Order: sequence, then structure tokens, then C-alpha cells
Amino acid sequence: MKIKGHRFLVTGGAGFIGSHLVDLLLEEGASKVLIFDNFMRGGEYNLKEALKDKRVELFEGKSDLLNQEQLERATQGVDGVFHLASLCLAHCQDNPLLGVEINIMGTQNLLQACVKNHVQRVMFASSSSIYGNAKYSPMDENHPLETRNFYGATKIAGEALCRAFYYKYGLDYLAYRFMNIYGPRQDYLGVYIAIIIIIIDRLLNNTAPTIYGDGSQSFDFVYVEDACRSLILGMESSKTNECYNISTGKQTSVLNLFKTISQIMGKNIPPVFKPSTDHTLVTNRIGSTEKAKKDFGFEAKISLEEGLNRVIDWKVGRPGE
Repeated sequence: MKIKGHRFLVTGGAGFIGSHLVDLLLEEGASKVLIFDNFMRGGEYNLKEALKDKRVELFEGKSDLLNQEQLERATQGVDGVFHLASLCLAHCQDNPLLGVEINIMGTQNLLQACVKNHVQRVMFASSSSIYGNAKYSPMDENHPLETRNFYGATKIAGEALCRAFYYKYGLDYLAYRFMNIYGPRQDYLGVYIAIIIIIIDRLLNNTAPTIYGDGSQSFDFVYVEDACRSLILGMESSKTNECYNISTGKQTSVLNLFKTISQIMGKNIPPVFKPSTDHTLVTNRIGSTEKAKKDFGFEAKISLEEGLNRVIDWKVGRPGE
């Protein structure tokens, strides 16, 4: 389904990734973008420019994935849905039951509303957290699902629900296993990517950042613009009933991340190392890019250094993002 001329619902559209996606949908010519969000991790401050566009609408202010009536109204007349809303990893660890309710029951409710209102296609934001630590690298989509946390468990369930709705009702979908998405508008709640903002904050205050463990923990960092572009490609793709890693295929250690940020900011403050105590977190993750490239031509374009420059510009208020 082409973006131009079609109507889309974005759950979590006031959040970090969602708000960037709203911007891109408008650029691509969507005729309507409806935002469904409870503002737990975002707000209208992320949508300052988008809300000036008459094609954008906030659905009833704070919206609830557990409210079936709201979801059925929100999906009326919608061609496609980008389902980004979920309870984050940290909150799922603190309150597993709430994670199950929002991430699993909320997804069930949304998919049910999509079927009732004949929505053509759903893009489901899953997570690389479903994999756990890498058994091999790069991790492809056939990697074992060995999550260590409740968030990952809810995303596995979300993918299974999408698959069940596809086979029973013919609801087209793609599930995206995002690696670590970073960029302007990110907050402090992302267990893995929050370290970027924390390091920047510390260096701005000429304070030594803390690195837990030895800094060798390594991840695949994807700039938010690339992540949103992948969602557009997926919505426009003819592929269905598939899952994809959204990744760069490049691995960066926490220590090298710190060094790159320090170099960009012109700071020379050694970090403080402390023991890591959370054994539910992964320490090694890099995604294979082959399937997404082959099936709908997605390749990350923004280098880590360029992306970090944009985040720093945004954080310190320099011209740019």
C-alpha cells in the first residue's frame, strides 16, 4: 500500500519513534495521520510541527489500548496501522502484569478492531529483545528466541497474535524486530539507548559518565530516521506474514560509544566503571541486514557518528535536528 493518498493510524505516535514516523508520513503524502497515544513516554511537545498540519489528528487526547471502543473508533476509515505503542522494557520489569495487559491484550484489542473495520495492513513494532544474547552473529530472523525479560516475552506474544490474525482473518502484517533505535526526542527510559543521553548529559556537566561492566557490551545502533524509513518501506511492500530485523549490521561497544561521543563533544573525561548487577540485560547483539534488504530494499544510511552528531545538536540546542 502506497503512503500517498492513504489514511494511517499510529499508536504511540506522540513518542520518540512515533513522532518521527508521523513527520515522515506527512512528507510522503499521507492524506490523514491519526495519533493514538496515552502520553506515558511522549507528548504534544514531540509533535509541535506535525500538529500544524491539518492532516494530523490526536485521537481523543490520552488513548488506551485496553479500551476496545476507543480502538474501534480510531480504526474506522483507516487504511493502515503502525502499532508502535507498548510498555517499555524497564516498566515491564517493574510491573510484568501491566506489561502483559498493555503489550499483549492491547495488541489483541487493536488487531480485533482492525479486522472489524477492514484495515488493510498492520506494521507491528517487535523488538530484538526477543532474541536474548547472541548465539551467533549477526543474528538473523531464525535466531532462537531466548529473551530474559518480560518485555521481550510480550513482544514474542505480539508477533504470535499478528500471525494468528493473519491465518484466521487474512490481516496483512509485518513484524519488525528493531535493534537499538536512537535519535533526537529519545528519553531516559530506554534501557540500552538511554546511555547515549546520559553520557551527553554527564559530559555537558563536565562529570564522569558511569559505565556498568567493562564497557565491552556491544549493540547495533540504528538512527531513528532509518527506522522510520524502514516502516514506510514495509507498509508499501507486498510482503506479509513475515518478521524482519531492522539493523545496521554494525556492532558498537558501550566503551566505543562513549569514546565517539566524547570526541564529538571535545571532552576528555574518563568514565567511572561499576559492576553490572542486572543479569536480564543482554551484552551482545548485532542484527543481520540481509532479509530486509532482499525483500524491500532497506539499508541503514545514517552512520553512528552522523547520528550522534545530530543527537548532540538536538540536546544542546544547536541548529540542526
